[in-house]
Amino acid sequence: MEDTSVLQLLFLTSLLSSTTNQVSLTVRPSSSQMFEGQPVSLSCEEDDSSAGWTLRRDTTRETRTQCGDGWGRPAGSSCNINYVDPEDSGVYWCESREGATSNSINITVTGGPVILQSPVLPVMEGEDLTLTCKTKTSSNLLADFYKDGSFIRTGFAAHMTIHHVSRSEEGLYKCHISSVGESPPSWVSVTEKPRTKDPPTSAAPPLTSDYLPLVVRLVCHLVVFCPYCISTFIMVSLY
Repeated sequence: MEDTSVLQLLFLTSLLSSTTNQVSLTVRPSSSQMFEGQPVSLSCEEDDSSAGWTLRRDTTRETRTQCGDGWGRPAGSSCNINYVDPEDSGVYWCESREGATSNSINITVTGGPVILQSPVLPVMEGEDLTLTCKTKTSSNLLADFYKDGSFIRTGFAAHMTIHHVSRSEEGLYKCHISSVGESPPSWVSVTEKPRTKDPPTSAAPPLTSDYLPLVVRLVCHLVVFCPYCISTFIMVSLY
């Protein structure tokens, strides 16, 4: 009987941990675009443990392949790619043995001279969005930034910051450095800020039975004394 109770407790504990632990995929360097030849590290990071998670990806040449299966070098719940090339461009995510998945990250690898460094995760409404146009040798040049194909503005030191972003800032961004080249486009997502609930309005307390005798007595006093007061006022006014 005790063994059965212990097994039930262990089952409930594992069930709760599997449903409450949240895993997120992180990438280093933290950018959605990479130069060809860069080393990249991806990690499945969980609240209290990262055991049991596998890195997977979709690319133009393969679907749902895991780290170590022709690409990357697994290290626990991390995956290291010593040399990325354009064929490594694709969608990456963490997946558990039970089929649970993490957030996904879209990575673009280019052999070109310019990349756009943008957040790999969605930006929340009200936060600042910073974009950096970078070459292999410098990131301190003048750069033109575009959204959905339309020119936004020129950024000094190849930086552009949009303060207090809203959902309208979501879109496809790219940058261009004169005499150097243009970056591939990257999608920037903006998530809605959680709304705070309005405090409950205070309402008048309901009339309970404890107050009824007082109300009845007050009405009786008014009925008895009001005629007397009115007649007294009339007599005084006549004399």
